Amino acid sequence: MSILQAIILGIVQGATEFLPVSSSGHLSLAQHMMGLSMPGLFFDVMLHLGTLIAVIFVYRNLILRLLRELVRVVQDLVHREFHWKQMSPDRRLLMMLIIGLLPLFLLFLPVPGTGHSIKDYADILSGDSDILVEGFSFLGTSVLLYFGIQMNRKVRPMMRDGRTLPGGRRQYNPIDALCVGVGQVFAAVFPGLSRSGTTLSVGLMRGINKQSALDYSFVMGIPAILAAVVLETKDAVAQGTGGIGFGVVICGLLSAMIVGFLAIKLLKWIVSSNKLAIFVVYTGILGVLTIIIGIIEHVTGFNLFSHMPL
Repeated sequence: MSILQAIILGIVQGATEFLPVSSSGHLSLAQHMMGLSMPGLFFDVMLHLGTLIAVIFVYRNLILRLLRELVRVVQDLVHREFHWKQMSPDRRLLMMLIIGLLPLFLLFLPVPGTGHSIKDYADILSGDSDILVEGFSFLGTSVLLYFGIQMNRKVRPMMRDGRTLPGGRRQYNPIDALCVGVGQVFAAVFPGLSRSGTTLSVGLMRGINKQSALDYSFVMGIPAILAAVVLETKDAVAQGTGGIGFGVVICGLLSAMIVGFLAIKLLKWIVSSNKLAIFVVYTGILGVLTIIIGIIEHVTGFNLFSHMPL
């Protein structure tokens, strides 16, 4: 892999990890178009680490508050002073994040008769040469975003100090959190089904305020990305760098980190200015094009970009 290819993959990862367009789907397409096989777990871990640094930097103040609240929760549980109905906003957010992350354990359930866990199918689907799954998953992202936007528009706006503010609930309840968590599980399996797009859309469908749904989606992604880094690090160390130079890896990490930071800022502006429908159109068109290309490749038996057999 060249430095240019590493930077391109880093840009793709950084932009699409947070924009509701699917990082796994875009990375799969980028590798397909450049004729690259999976560059190895080590490089993948470094790209995820870059985006993790970006989101932690943007939400550093909230993360510190949640970590302090986590210590207080443990102390209250030890002293039997924890009261569900008397939680501060930070504590409630922390508890809803914990509940929302519980469905991720479903990924480790074995699929009967296959010898694989559900998580294994994510690696299988993203690592094959067939892009039809990505195409249909992009369409799924488009549909979810469309219904999320439409259902959120039915929520009556709020009036405060003569200003019109977006309507919807600011706080999640356990059912909201579980629904978002289940959506994140599906997004973890199917490349092309955006994690941020799915969690944001489910929040909007549940009647959550747009900004609250976006912040929850971003913060909820931190443990998910961190878990992916931790789980893959052991295997990545065992496999080594796969012949990828240190400079190439650093270029990929830095590009993912910088573009990830810019993508978070961009999406916050897009949501606040009611332009989220851009991604409905983008993922819809991309899904249709990907399906068409995938069908042509199935008929011809060749990758249209690298001209290699599938």
